[in-house]
Amino acid sequence: MFTENEISSLALIPEIKEATIRLKNEFIEKEAPFMEISEHDFLSLIFLTPSVGIALANDSVSLMEEMALNKKARKYSKGGYFMKQDPVVTAMGHLIKNYDEWADTFYAQIKLFVEILIDKDALKEKNKDDNTSNEQLCIDVLQAPFFLIRVITSFLSNAEDEDLAAERKVLKVEYDRIVEILEKIDLIDLPIVQNHIKRLIIK
Repeated sequence: MFTENEISSLALIPEIKEATIRLKNEFIEKEAPFMEISEHDFLSLIFLTPSVGIALANDSVSLMEEMALNKKARKYSKGGYFMKQDPVVTAMGHLIKNYDEWADTFYAQIKLFVEILIDKDALKEKNKDDNTSNEQLCIDVLQAPFFLIRVITSFLSNAEDEDLAAERKVLKVEYDRIVEILEKIDLIDLPIVQNHIKRLIIK
C-alpha cells in the first residue's frame, strides 16, 4: 500500500496537485458542501477509490470490508486521526454512497497519474510470455516502476505484504470489478498486470 509520506510526495508534483485540487473543489461543491479536507487527504481518497469499488462489487460493503477500508484510509491520512474523525474516512463515506456517480471521474484522475508517472510503452515490451513463472514474475515486480507496484498492491489488495506472485482467491464479482478498474485506469494491457490477474482464482 501507499504510505502517508508517499502520498505527500505525490501531492507535490504540479500536474497531480493541480488535478487533485480541481477534482476536490468539484466533489465538495456537488457532494459535500461543508466538508473540509486537505489536498493530501483528498489525494488519499482518490487512491482509495479502486478499493471502494472492489468492496462494492456485490453492491454492499460488509463490516470486514468497511474495517479494512477505514484502516487503509487512516494509514493514508495526513498526520493520523486515531482519536478523532478522519477526514478521509468522512469523504470515503460520501464516495461509497454515490460511487456510481463518481467512479469514472475518479478513475480518469488515476489514469492521468499513471500517464504522468509510468512509461507504459517500455513496460509493454517486457515479458509477454503467457507462461510466466512465479520466479520471473517476482523479477518483473522487482524491476517494475515503484509507483506501478504501489498501484497494484494498494488498489487490488488489502494486505500490506501482498505477494504478487502468489495465487489469491476472489469472488467472480470482485474479479470482474478488478478487470473493469484496470481497464478504466489503462493498465490492463501491461504484461506484469496481466500476469497478476492470472493469479486471481475465482472461488
